[in-house]
Amino acid sequence: MVAIFSCDLDAPTSSLPHFWEHTVGSGHAPLALRADWQTQMRRSHDELGFGHVRFHGLLCDDMGTLISEGDQFFYSFFNADQIFDFLLSIGMKPFVELSFMPGTLASGDKTVFHYRANVTPPRDYVQWATLIRKLVAHWVERYGVAEVRQWFFEVWNEPNLDVFGSGRQDEYFMLYRYTVEAIKSIDSAFRVGGPATAANAWIDDFIGFCTKNQLPADFISTHHYPTDAFGQPGDDTEAQLANSRRSVLREQSREVRRQAGNRPVYYTEWCTSSNPRDPMHDEPYAAAFVTKTIMEANGLVQGYSYWTFSDIFEENYFPSVPFHGGFGLLNIHGIAKPSYRAFELLHALSTEMLPVDGTHPTVDAWIVRGARSVTILLTNYALPHHPIATEVIQVKLANVHPPEQGTIRRIDSEHANAKRRWQEMGSPDYLSAGIVAELNAASLCDPAPQSFDFRDGALGFEVTLPPLSVAAVIFRFTARDGD
Repeated sequence: MVAIFSCDLDAPTSSLPHFWEHTVGSGHAPLALRADWQTQMRRSHDELGFGHVRFHGLLCDDMGTLISEGDQFFYSFFNADQIFDFLLSIGMKPFVELSFMPGTLASGDKTVFHYRANVTPPRDYVQWATLIRKLVAHWVERYGVAEVRQWFFEVWNEPNLDVFGSGRQDEYFMLYRYTVEAIKSIDSAFRVGGPATAANAWIDDFIGFCTKNQLPADFISTHHYPTDAFGQPGDDTEAQLANSRRSVLREQSREVRRQAGNRPVYYTEWCTSSNPRDPMHDEPYAAAFVTKTIMEANGLVQGYSYWTFSDIFEENYFPSVPFHGGFGLLNIHGIAKPSYRAFELLHALSTEMLPVDGTHPTVDAWIVRGARSVTILLTNYALPHHPIATEVIQVKLANVHPPEQGTIRRIDSEHANAKRRWQEMGSPDYLSAGIVAELNAASLCDPAPQSFDFRDGALGFEVTLPPLSVAAVIFRFTARDGD
């Protein structure tokens, strides 16, 4: 079955703000002190447009933010400053996740992750509030109130899950109350939000709590993954995804958008799956999923923070295998995965979305107009174990000027797929500089000529897309008088 799509370039457009570039995720705060992390962060900002970064553990003992000797507290914000100094120096800002509990304030010894982050409530909420006030006041002194007003403060991480605490609303709501009051006591314009839940949970209850207690909630934050609550206990990731729905994240975003009302919505985690060792993270599957998911979230959210930008990540342990199924867009060597190239194609889009006619079970098309260009973004995507095949796509554009040039950029098993080249090398565990250079070359998503037919203001072209692929077809136009 041929997939046929059409578009009138004179049709009214809708806005495509680059909401997916607002924030991107990282792992554990001390990683941001590493030179390789900083190199990859700078590159991701420069090439993909990310504006904020969010990570866990800013308050953990390995950051030294608050420690004690006997009854004496020592506040040390130096490491946090080093990270934020770097971010500001490259044109980025922090999306501040206030987590986890400093040991000296902790009410228990429950921990999470390889780095043993304490996830118990504070034994004294007043002392917690004092820490938050001192920290935020320090940042105001260091960076200025105008700068800090551009940041976001998110209280905790996934408090609805037992792994990150008790899973009890009342404990989280108490923590939120003390935190938001502490921050707002410094400047009422600082943006504070939550509930930072997994799986879109607690939104109505959180808003109700804040309304009842006259507490600010400047934004709603939550997380979702397409593996959330699908399949049976013990299922592997592919089985969970097979039991999901093709556009399930769009469905969930719509519901959260409804619940949030006029409040901004920031998804501060989402990904292809919640598995930190999912082979599909490194493959073209992720590129197709990323592209489709982001384009379907348009108009529903203000921020959509992919988890994560880099495989420099250590929740389970720090890996050494170059392609190990990590969350990152870049692997530990900084080699771009297909998902990175998907963000690259998305970053290149303009902001005027045109309506598209045509449907297909696995192929989707979006058309975005620029000042002197038009981009046709195509995906051929299905969930694991669902039918998908190579498809021929025909696109027809009306009311078009004669194009100066047509190009296509592809992401699929044969293009922008460094993992495949690594496997052809025998999947070496450790890479020489020469191999890294070869894999970097294999990761590129270079343009190739795209043929087309043009007559009487109409343009047509045909593209063949293999399963689990992305293509961006771009037509550029010569400036005309009056342009």
